[in-house]
Amino acid sequence: MNPVALLFFSLLWARVFAVKEYLFKNCAQSGFCHRNRHLATQNFESPYFVDPASIVHENGSVAGTIYKKLPSNDVVALPFDISLLVGDSVRFQIDENRQPTGPASKLNPRRFRAAETAFDGPENEKQQVLSKDQVSVSDNGVVLVFGPDNEFSARLDFAPLKLAVSRHGKVQAVFNARKLLNIEHWRPQKENSAHLWPYESEFDMFSDSFGDSRDDTKPFGPESVAADVRLIGFDHVFGLPEHADSFSLKDTTDSEWPYRLYNVDIFEYETESRMPMYGSIPLLVGVKPDAAAGIFWVNAADTFVDIKKGNSNTDKEAEKSKDHGSLVDTHWMSETGTVDIVIILAATPEEINAKYGQLTGHVSLPQQFALGYHQCRWNYNDEKDVLDVHAQMDAHGVPYDTIWLDIEYADKKKYFTWDKEAFPDPEGMAAELARTGRNLVVIVDPHLKTGYSVSEGVEKLGISIKDRANSTFKGHCWPGESVWIDAMNPNAQAYWDQLFSPGSVLLGATSNVHLWNDMNEPSVFSGPETSMPKDTLHWGDFEHRAVHNAWGQRFHELTFESLEKRTQYSKRPFILTRSYFAGSQRSAAMWTGDNMARWEYLRASLPMVLTSNAVGMPFAGADVGGFFGDPSNQLLVRWYQTGLFYPFFRAHAHIDSRRREPWIPGEPFTSHIRDAVRLRYRLLPTLYTLFHDASVTGSPVWRPMVWEHPDSDCYDVEDQFYLGQSGLLVKPVTEENANSIDIFFPANERYYDFTSGHVADVPPVALSEAGKLSRTVSLEDIPMYVKGGSVFALRDRYRRSSKLMKADPFHLVVGLDANGVASGKLYLDDGESYDYKNGQYTETKYEMVAGQLKSQVNGDTNYALLSSLRIEKITILGAQDISSIEAKQDGRSWSVEFVQHKHYVEVLNPRVGAAANWTINVVHMPRHEKDEL
Repeated sequence: MNPVALLFFSLLWARVFAVKEYLFKNCAQSGFCHRNRHLATQNFESPYFVDPASIVHENGSVAGTIYKKLPSNDVVALPFDISLLVGDSVRFQIDENRQPTGPASKLNPRRFRAAETAFDGPENEKQQVLSKDQVSVSDNGVVLVFGPDNEFSARLDFAPLKLAVSRHGKVQAVFNARKLLNIEHWRPQKENSAHLWPYESEFDMFSDSFGDSRDDTKPFGPESVAADVRLIGFDHVFGLPEHADSFSLKDTTDSEWPYRLYNVDIFEYETESRMPMYGSIPLLVGVKPDAAAGIFWVNAADTFVDIKKGNSNTDKEAEKSKDHGSLVDTHWMSETGTVDIVIILAATPEEINAKYGQLTGHVSLPQQFALGYHQCRWNYNDEKDVLDVHAQMDAHGVPYDTIWLDIEYADKKKYFTWDKEAFPDPEGMAAELARTGRNLVVIVDPHLKTGYSVSEGVEKLGISIKDRANSTFKGHCWPGESVWIDAMNPNAQAYWDQLFSPGSVLLGATSNVHLWNDMNEPSVFSGPETSMPKDTLHWGDFEHRAVHNAWGQRFHELTFESLEKRTQYSKRPFILTRSYFAGSQRSAAMWTGDNMARWEYLRASLPMVLTSNAVGMPFAGADVGGFFGDPSNQLLVRWYQTGLFYPFFRAHAHIDSRRREPWIPGEPFTSHIRDAVRLRYRLLPTLYTLFHDASVTGSPVWRPMVWEHPDSDCYDVEDQFYLGQSGLLVKPVTEENANSIDIFFPANERYYDFTSGHVADVPPVALSEAGKLSRTVSLEDIPMYVKGGSVFALRDRYRRSSKLMKADPFHLVVGLDANGVASGKLYLDDGESYDYKNGQYTETKYEMVAGQLKSQVNGDTNYALLSSLRIEKITILGAQDISSIEAKQDGRSWSVEFVQHKHYVEVLNPRVGAAANWTINVVHMPRHEKDEL
C-alpha cells in the first residue's frame, strides 16, 4: 500500500476509535506559540515605541508609526491606527509593509486582514467619526475621549508602548501591560541572527519540525503577531469557542495547552480539553458586578490564547483606577496576520453582545421549522427508509420538522448527485415530506471527488485551492482523491449558484430541501493535523495559514448566498455548518461535532452551548444521544430532555451506531422522549421570540446565569441557564441514576416550579440569600422554573410539525414577582420569508401591574396571517383569591371564566387576540371576604 493510502486509511480508523492527541500541535510543538510563550518568561526591555512626529489625525482615526528596535539599532517601521467603532469600541491595528524576496516574493506581501470576513459589511461603515475635540496629542501619548457624556477614554502611551481603555474614569483594559507585543517582521533567513534579540527563541522560525507538518515551506519565515491584554478587577472570563471545557475560562499558564483556535476535524474529541476543535471565535468576555469587557482579536490564523489570573494590588493602572483586587492577563498569539484588536467596554455582558454584533452582525432570524426537531443519522439508506422513519414518527406521536441525509445519498459521495438506486425520485420524496410540513436536509461538503463534472468545472474555471506550485491542490477525504473549491475566490459564487439553482440535479424544483455544510475546517485526511497544508494558496495569493479559520465561514456563506438567490431572496435559507468563525452567525447554525454517547459529553454540551451563546453564535446544539457509540436508554432520555432546550435540536448518530429513533427504546423511555420533543414544540413561540431578540440585539438564546446575576456568586454555574429573557430557568439532569439535583437560585426573587412544562400548585422558591436547593427527580422530570416577573407564550396543541401549528392559539404564562408585576413579549411573522423586514410582523408586549394584564402590539396589526390568532388560556402564577376577571378589546368588555388554584389561577378562553391590544383586569377578593372563607 502506498504511503498516502496508508495514511488515509489510518486516519479513517482513527475517526472511528478515538482522538489522537499526537496528531495536533500543543504550544511547545507549534513554532510561533513556543517562541511567544518563551518571550513571556523573559526579562527584557520592549523594543517597540511610537514616533511622536508620525501622529496624524485624519479620516476619523489617529494613525502613526510604531518602530521596532533591532539589536543593530536599526528599526522596522510598523504603521498603526486607532479608531472608534460603532458601539464606542476601540480598535487598535498594527500592520507591516513587507517587501519580501525569494519564494515569498511570488505571494501577496500584504498581511491578511480577517476583518474582511468577520465584519458585517465594509470596515469603513463600522467606523465612528473621531473629531478634533475628542483627541489630545502630546509628546508622550494620545488621549481619546468618547461616548455619551464622555463615558469612555483611551490613552496611548508612546514609550513604553501601552494602550489603556477606561469607562467612567476607571481603567478596565490595558493593551501591552506585560510588554508582550511581538510582531515577527520579514527578514531573509540568512540574516536572521541580526534581527534576533538574545531573549528571543528561534524555534521553528523557517521550518516546521512537527510530525506531518514537516513539508511546510514557510516562505515568509517567522511572521507571528502577539500581544497581551490585561483586564483589571475581573476574576472570570468567558468565550473563545470552540473547546470542550468549562464555561469560565481557566488559568493556562502551567499547562501545555493554552486555548487553541484552529479549526480541525478532531474525531472523538476529549472533554475538559483546550485542544482545537471545529470552530473559532476569538472573542473573550470578562464579567464583574459593575462592568463587562470584551476583547476581540480579529485574526483568522492559527491562534493560541494564554490566560493568567492574578492580583491587581501592584498594578499601576489598577492603582490609578482605584480598582484593586483581581486581574486577568490574556496573551494572544497568532501565526500570521495583523495585530487587529477591538476592546469593548460596557456595563453588562449583554451590552458586549450587542456591540460585538454591531461589528460582526447578529444571528439571522431562522425559518421557524429550523427551531423544531431534526431527525438524523449517518445514514438513512434509501427513500423507503426515509419515508418509513417519517411514518413512524407520526405513528408514535413524535413531532418533527426535518429529516437529514448524510454523505451516502450521493452517487459514490459525489456531491450534487443522487444514488439513483437508493433515491430514484428525490423530488417525490421531498414532496411527500412537504405534505405534512416536513423538510429534508442534504449534506454538501467542500471536498469534491476528482473526475466528475462538478470537480472538473472547479478546475476548469480556476476556482480551486492551489498547492504551493500553483496547481490544483489534491488531497484525500471521504470520496478518495478530491479537490476543494476556493471559497475565498469571488468567482466561486457564480459556479456555486449554478449548482443550487432551480432545476439543478441536487435540488430540482423543491422548496423544502436545505443544506448541511460539514468537513469545512477544511478536513483533509491526508493533510497535516487532518487539515489543509498551510502553504496551499487561495485567491489573492494568500497562503492558507493566513485565512484558515475564516475559510469554513466563507464556504457556508457561499451556500447561503446561493440559496437566497435560488428563491429570489424570498425565503430564509437554513444551513448547518461544522466550521465557523466570527461572523458565521449571520448565515448558519452550528453543532459541537463528533461527540460520544457518554454522560460526560452530555454534561460538556452545556458549557459548550453556553459559550457559543456568550460570543454571539446562539444557533448552537449538540448531537442528541451522542454521535459515536450507543447510549443507554436512560442516557438517551436525559439527552432528549436536555437537547429539547438546545437552540439547534437534532438527534444524530454514527453509521455504526445502533438505530435509536424515539420509538426504538420502548416504554417507558419512548414516552419520556416523546414528552420532551412535544415540550420543545410547546415552547416554539418563546424560542422564536428569543431568536428574533437575538437577531436584533445580539442577546443570547441560552442566557448564562452570570449574564443575569453578575453580582451573585454564580460565575462558575455552567449546568443551568435561562432561556433568553423569557424567565424560564432550566437545570437539565446530566448525572446517571440521579434521584436528586441541586439548583442555584439567586436571592430575593420568586421561582415557580414548572417541571416538565407543567405548573405545580406549590409555593414559589424565594431565598433571602443566593444558594443551592436540592430537589428530587425521577426519569420523567425535567427541572424548570419560572422566574417571577416574567411572561412567555406556549402553544399546547400537538401537531405533527411546526408548519401545522400556524393557526393554533396561544397559552400565556405569567409569573408574578413579589410586587405582583410581570412582563414579556411574543414575536410573530410568517415564519419563513423576509417579509418581516417590510413590516409584516407583530411584536406584542405584555405587562401586568396591580392586577391588570395589558397587551401592546408593535407592528402590523392588520397583517391577515396573524390577525386571526387567539389566546386560549392564561396561567397567572402567584395569583390568589381572585373574585372576577374581565377582558377588554376593541371597545368591548366581557367576563372571563377562571379556575382558582391555591398558588395560581387559570384564565380560560379569554377570547382576546394574539396580535391585538387588550386589557384583562384581575379583581382580588376584598380582605373581609377572604377572612370569611
